[in-house]
Amino acid sequence: MGRRDLALAILSIEGTNCDDELREAFATLGARPEIVHLKQLEGRDVVPEERRRLSDYQALFVPGGFSAGDYVRAGAILAARMRASIGPELEEFVRSGRVVGGICNGFQVMTELGLLPGRPDGRLGTPTAALMTNDSGHFECRPTFVAWNGGAFPALRGVPKGTRFLFPSAHAEGKLVLGSEELRRSVEQGGQVLFRWVSPDGSPVRYPWNPNGSEGNIAGLTSVEGNVFGLMPHPERSFFRAQAPDWTRTGSAAGFGDGHRFLDAVLSYVERHT
Repeated sequence: MGRRDLALAILSIEGTNCDDELREAFATLGARPEIVHLKQLEGRDVVPEERRRLSDYQALFVPGGFSAGDYVRAGAILAARMRASIGPELEEFVRSGRVVGGICNGFQVMTELGLLPGRPDGRLGTPTAALMTNDSGHFECRPTFVAWNGGAFPALRGVPKGTRFLFPSAHAEGKLVLGSEELRRSVEQGGQVLFRWVSPDGSPVRYPWNPNGSEGNIAGLTSVEGNVFGLMPHPERSFFRAQAPDWTRTGSAAGFGDGHRFLDAVLSYVERHT
């Protein structure tokens, strides 16, 4: 299956954003992304031609934003609605090995669903991790750097461990807390750390380069199998070179940024395993 045949669902409800940016990125990479409202997957309050099924897609992405206003806690309402309405289909989607990715608010949704750090059988479950209020106590919006941890994520296999990416951050609840010491050891030993926050000059990581205070400087996780992933910073916001914070100083807005490298790798994996 070629890229032009890859149908990607970008989930939307009230309050999600960055869905357009993610759609533009994947379209530029040659796929067929579609912003899909949860009601379309539920078959509720939509005309027949707007009905969609999760099985129609080769990958599912939950974008950033403030789904349902982030009431209760970030990502909790969207996760509850997904669990209640498309839970069995989502479990089957995950067990089939298809990619499910969450960015920022989407990462929060993945933890609320129990898909991250997740269970070996791919089932939804009680959350074992949480993304809590930043240590700073306020919304953090800034360029940040993450490094590939060399773990279980198959899309980045072959990329040297420690490879750094510039992805902007924009969140108020990004402090990853794992539920137990046993879980922390399991995540580390199982290669489930996708990215860690790093400083640009290699110095010890502290605020603001870890913008939220997450344990172990973890900026992203994968499932045990690696086909479910989540990260707090936004690769779609550094997809084009013109989005880089220094492009005016370098004198060039042409080309692509680090988000292109990451999302292209993700798409290449989806293409190979479809």
